Amino acid sequence: MKLTSEKLPKNAFHTSLSQYAAKNPKFIQWINEKTGTNSNHYNHANLVDKALQILKERIRRGDAMAYFLRGQVYFEEGWYEEALEQFEEIKEKDHQATYQLGVMYYDGLGTAVNAEKGVEYMKKIIDSPCPKARHLQFAAAYNLGRAYYEGKGVKQSDEEAERLWLCAADNGNPKASVKAQSVLGLYYSTKEPKELEKAFYWHSEACGNGNLESQGTLGLMYFYGQGTRRDTEAALHCLREAAGRGNVCAQGHLVEYYYKMKFFTKCVAFSKRIADYDEVHDIPTIAQATDCLPEFISRGMAMASFYYARCLQLGLGITKDEATAKHYYSQACRLNPALTDELHALLIHQRI
Repeated sequence: MKLTSEKLPKNAFHTSLSQYAAKNPKFIQWINEKTGTNSNHYNHANLVDKALQILKERIRRGDAMAYFLRGQVYFEEGWYEEALEQFEEIKEKDHQATYQLGVMYYDGLGTAVNAEKGVEYMKKIIDSPCPKARHLQFAAAYNLGRAYYEGKGVKQSDEEAERLWLCAADNGNPKASVKAQSVLGLYYSTKEPKELEKAFYWHSEACGNGNLESQGTLGLMYFYGQGTRRDTEAALHCLREAAGRGNVCAQGHLVEYYYKMKFFTKCVAFSKRIADYDEVHDIPTIAQATDCLPEFISRGMAMASFYYARCLQLGLGITKDEATAKHYYSQACRLNPALTDELHALLIHQRI
């Protein structure tokens, strides 16, 4: 399982941004004017440019928060080198800057990968007695757990990763790391021996706290009776909700369900839309927007591609087209070879 870093805790950033905005009514007034009747006279680039102009002025006047917010604008825009420089400048004074530096060094954003330095910054957040670092400590514990799980910057240890994730998850606290809660669900369902009851518990906690990845996984656990009793109604509810919110893996499994139930027209329409996602551009975009792991997005696309190819091959719900079917079979194999092998084996045994 290839993990991603925990984003800067949203509540903390949004609170800071709200406080900042409250002190800068002219900025809010400017945005309201531009997004109102004169909305045709602005675009995203203009908004960013205006925000940076105002932040530059606030920095000149000594507004300490504006330093971090400028770095965060750079980070959100993908201007990582500028963000790194800004965060480095204020890291001794701003815990959020320290946190972001930990993420950037570990993931190699705006700099060469330096997992040891990333780990060092995360440990600083976890060990800090400062109240201003408290809201970051759950997320930092998740990231440090990831480092132990992957064995980057520290000696690999599943036990230490589990311990840190449990601390980060904080018994399902919605204000803790919901990402850690979801990853614990994945961890317990993939480790040997599997602990599916624990996996179900943590996916339930994460889903209840809004995690999209866990919502789709819960649907599958209900569907196959893993860690809980089998419940098709609950399974379809979770899968449909997750699919509607952009969980591509859940969408892929719904395609499989429609095929097996012989809802071929619905299967074709749904699977083609998913299969036609652009794997180069859409996977990272969807991962960023939904916080779902790229490998599961690829899995959903591969499943949709395979079943769409099967419908094309047999002329189910669509005009038969073996040449196009071959293209989508190849795409499924490229996206997820292991899954495609499993589905092909079912095809050979006439179970698909």
